Amino acid sequence: MPVSLADIVATLPSDESWGPPTTTDALVDGVPYAPYSKGDKLGRMADWTAEGKDREGRGGRQQYNRNYKDQQVYGAGTSSLFAVQVAEDESSFSVVDNTRTSTKSRGFGRGGATFIRGRGRAGRDQRGGRGTFQRVGQRGGQQNGYYDNRGGRGGRGGRRFGGWKDYDKPQRNRDSSVNIKPDWQMLEEIDFNRLAKLNLETSTGEDIESYGFLYYYDRVYDRPPVKNNERKLNVVDRAAYNVTTSQDPIIHELAEKDEATIFATDNILSMLMCAPRSVYSWDLVITRSGNKIFLDKRDGSSLDMVSVNENAADAPLEASEGNKDSINFPGALALEATFINHNFVNQTVLESDTSKYEMTHENPFYNPSEETEALASKAYKYRRFDLSLEKDEDPLHLIVRTELDAVVKNNISGEDQLLVIKALNEFDHKAQGSGGALDWRTKLTSQRGAVVATEMKNNSCKLARWTVQSILAKADVMKLGFVSRTTPKSNDRHVILGVMGYDPRKFAEQMNLNLSNGWGIVRTIVDMVRGMKEGKYVLVKDPNKSLLRLYEVPAGTFEEEDEGGQEEGGEEGGE
Repeated sequence: MPVSLADIVATLPSDESWGPPTTTDALVDGVPYAPYSKGDKLGRMADWTAEGKDREGRGGRQQYNRNYKDQQVYGAGTSSLFAVQVAEDESSFSVVDNTRTSTKSRGFGRGGATFIRGRGRAGRDQRGGRGTFQRVGQRGGQQNGYYDNRGGRGGRGGRRFGGWKDYDKPQRNRDSSVNIKPDWQMLEEIDFNRLAKLNLETSTGEDIESYGFLYYYDRVYDRPPVKNNERKLNVVDRAAYNVTTSQDPIIHELAEKDEATIFATDNILSMLMCAPRSVYSWDLVITRSGNKIFLDKRDGSSLDMVSVNENAADAPLEASEGNKDSINFPGALALEATFINHNFVNQTVLESDTSKYEMTHENPFYNPSEETEALASKAYKYRRFDLSLEKDEDPLHLIVRTELDAVVKNNISGEDQLLVIKALNEFDHKAQGSGGALDWRTKLTSQRGAVVATEMKNNSCKLARWTVQSILAKADVMKLGFVSRTTPKSNDRHVILGVMGYDPRKFAEQMNLNLSNGWGIVRTIVDMVRGMKEGKYVLVKDPNKSLLRLYEVPAGTFEEEDEGGQEEGGEEGGE
């Protein structure tokens, strides 16, 4: 029988509201019911480590679950509905005996547990070596441990020895690489976290022009040195040039022929591509002229210097930070490393006018009538890369001037292989700022992998830049020399302990170096400048923060400094 609308209206309650009756009873069919919101986070069904003061005191699995300490457990907000009164004797019951014995613990702190893994010197107040993990409990057995991946100095009383973020370590205040003037206008501020997410796939590039010549590499340096007969690093004065982009006559010719839109050198481009790894301050000068963009460096810029242990957890200190050893200041170490690299390349080649690898053209920067020194083994290859995107109407190309240092015959095929030669240097493995480095004289032969791994960590930015420069130049091998001081207290006499050769592309994989990320950074900075008016800009790495700042500067900025550099011809000489 159909129901009429009038019957339905008649059955409605006479109250103002309608629906199921409301009740305050928390029982559903006699079972307690705990209401919850659909937005509540669902945790683990059973957490056997969430409570228990004995577990918290000993550490145990509490550290394993430290990532979940702030996570909301399901039902935590209404747990009082199901609370059960526990008998008093159960709180002291334990399957394992947790009572302390009278034996003293052999730890850094008094009354705390210590776990050390890695290299370190024994002793009560010892400094944990690099790669040392320490968990130090405080007095009274309370779990308040800290983990430190760079070690720490132990002391009395079980105090903390550093943490993940080194909260107890004073913040270093480094100076900027360039003086920021009041008339500079800041346009962009880019955090390194944003840069690390960029990606741009490019080709391996093509050769445009090649200049200079290369001597053949001396394979004697690949052999391990004879005991008690170390090879000394000699001062070899040769004319070498590090001309910036806008002063390169070949780049000017290529720009006039409209061969590309962006122009740079490998020294400048590698710094930009490896920017997220940098710690010290640096700066680039970017000039937009028409649709052309030139990436330059200032005369005497920090890019010309080779940093030492820039990425170490405990990097070398300045004099203002308490370092009393003047030869181990960051600036002095950088000058020493630059001196070593200049002479190391010249010493490891066989100079011969009859046996050398000639490029298509002669060195564009060398003038025999004016120079008194012989020309160093150096080849310049101008290579073009395509940075275009699918959405671009016109292609976007970049030309970079790359450098090669030597050539060597392949042992199997006999073909000539192009080399990039660099040198790592050891100043004092026991001094502050050494980054927990091993003693090269005793460990380089037996623990070569450990030595290289330590350098990858302490000099991540420097090695990444060298690797990028080798790949940009399409070098077949990158030779890394290991040079140490004759005595730790003298920075003017050095010995060569060994040389290792690497494939630059495989070395980049070992360092977790992604060139696509570097190209993405270059394209992002270029797009920023392309969207601005013509003029001069300066990109500065903040000295104390992980970010870049882009400034617009007056057109005449740095011109006086550049004029002084042109008189010297941009020559980079050794000491």
